[in-house]
Amino acid sequence: MHENPRPALFPLAERRILVKCPVVLTKRQQEILRYVQTHQREHGVIPSQREIQAHFGFASVNAVDCHLAALEKKGALVQHPGMARGLVLPHARPVLDIPIFGTIPAGPPSANEQMADGQLAIDPTLFKLRPREEVYSLRVRGDSMEGAGIQDGDLVVMACRPPKHRDIVGALVDGEATLKRLVINRGKPVLMPENPKYRPIVATEELLIQGVYVGHVRVHP
Repeated sequence: MHENPRPALFPLAERRILVKCPVVLTKRQQEILRYVQTHQREHGVIPSQREIQAHFGFASVNAVDCHLAALEKKGALVQHPGMARGLVLPHARPVLDIPIFGTIPAGPPSANEQMADGQLAIDPTLFKLRPREEVYSLRVRGDSMEGAGIQDGDLVVMACRPPKHRDIVGALVDGEATLKRLVINRGKPVLMPENPKYRPIVATEELLIQGVYVGHVRVHP
């Protein structure tokens, strides 16, 4: 005869037995949860409400909000304070919050911005980040890197590490910021666009590499 398993005890201030009933999700809630899990696994972030609305063909984001609230109430999603998208999977891999430092042109260089403009929550394992590596994000403005899959409005994730030949980098060129591919041509650094509409950039006075691109997140409005 088998004994019933004992409930787990948790070391709280007053020791209690945690009793948790099985969570029952509707068919639509299961579909949304699977979509959220897949998006998190492939892109490192939970989809926005607009992305969920478009994927399932809902008439408005209000329907999405109701489904997400129900999933949160049932414990399938949990609130993450300080995150732009708010909810995360309860058993997801560790989430890293990184600062968003304004915009960076994927086009001609322009004045650099250094003020933090919110945070981006990413899965560090998807971006192959090194231990204790300093990481930040920039919002792309322009289309000069579209050949590398980086589009206007994307959030690029940048790691503070030494650049290598053909790395995509965030650079200060003569005091102005730009996102380009670093190419070493006969010992000289050249910043190459990934769009034939734009010309390569060669620094006349100073070239400072501020970060190496390790990936990006596509954020839909």
